[in-house]
Amino acid sequence: MSNGKKIHIICHDVPYPPDYGGVFDLFYKLKALYAEGIKIKLHCFTYGRGPQDELKKYCDEVFYYNRKEGLKSLSFHTPYIVKSRSNSALKENLLKDDYPVLMEGIHCTAFLYELLERNRKVILRLHNVETEYYKQLFQSEGNLFKKIYFYTESRLLRSWERKIPVGLPVLAVAETDASYYSSRFAKQNVKYLPVFIPYKEITAAEGMGNFCLYHGNLSVPENEKAAIWLLEKVFSKIKVPLVIAGRNPSHKLQKMARLSEHACLVANPTDDELNDLIKKAHINVLPSFNNTGIKLKLIHALFSGRHCVVNHAAIEGTGLEAACHSGGNANAIASIITQLYHQPFAEEEIALRRKLLPSIFDNTKNARQLIQWIY
Repeated sequence: MSNGKKIHIICHDVPYPPDYGGVFDLFYKLKALYAEGIKIKLHCFTYGRGPQDELKKYCDEVFYYNRKEGLKSLSFHTPYIVKSRSNSALKENLLKDDYPVLMEGIHCTAFLYELLERNRKVILRLHNVETEYYKQLFQSEGNLFKKIYFYTESRLLRSWERKIPVGLPVLAVAETDASYYSSRFAKQNVKYLPVFIPYKEITAAEGMGNFCLYHGNLSVPENEKAAIWLLEKVFSKIKVPLVIAGRNPSHKLQKMARLSEHACLVANPTDDELNDLIKKAHINVLPSFNNTGIKLKLIHALFSGRHCVVNHAAIEGTGLEAACHSGGNANAIASIITQLYHQPFAEEEIALRRKLLPSIFDNTKNARQLIQWIY
């Protein structure tokens, strides 16, 4: 136990409830650090998610700040995701003591240099290579104004990330992200720290399911692109049923699913409904067009579902390659699905996951490693 050790943690969003990928790591990291006796002063930004009493169970203090959205946070020098979180009350609260500061995402680095000038210990946790993420959003987006925003933000983020001090401790969620920052931006103190997750045991069932499943937040352009790609390029070639499930699908995606002979769409499933779909599917098909970060929906499927089929970008640098079937293009993925659809999910595959997944995603072990790096 690390009794008496204190830390500030700045989150880009309110990390509860953990109902989307961007806050999973945040919330379960809080729980793991609390279990190790760390006293947490949590700072989070509200935009659509208000104060949450649940956070008081794990934090000594919780501070909420409004995000400055709109034109007033547009800048020629600072990324919008950073500028909109430049809050004077946050700065004031951080400077009241000399505890270490964990910044969750490049979003939370508005006061990085002022803290370093005061010799504060600062650790930057990166959930993505944001430069590449926004570049890929630009490539996936159809709306002209959003394309301009994503393109501009990507360029500003590249400049901002390049200025991060060479020796600042940076913790990446994937090996590929760590390599990217070490080589592309010449950062010398980049380490890999796996994401913190809620799953503790493999609940995947042996045997057969009777459909394929793609799930994700369908309002995210990248996820919609993946779902459309599956409909047009993969499942148009094979007579295998596909269920697409997720939040806020567009009218375009809903129409495409209706017109598809072998597909259906489940809009806005509850957590229980989604968990049920993952467990009952025979194959979780989870391609990605973004090869940065870690795909939490894939981790969910590996803990709870049967066969997992992905493209190379979805698993690169994750350490999960052995537990997945991967293909380099649509034809390869269609072929893999055709083979697996009549192949029972076997005990040896569950055994492989039981050996592999806990060795990577051990919240207690990873919290203790994080504590060593901080203190």
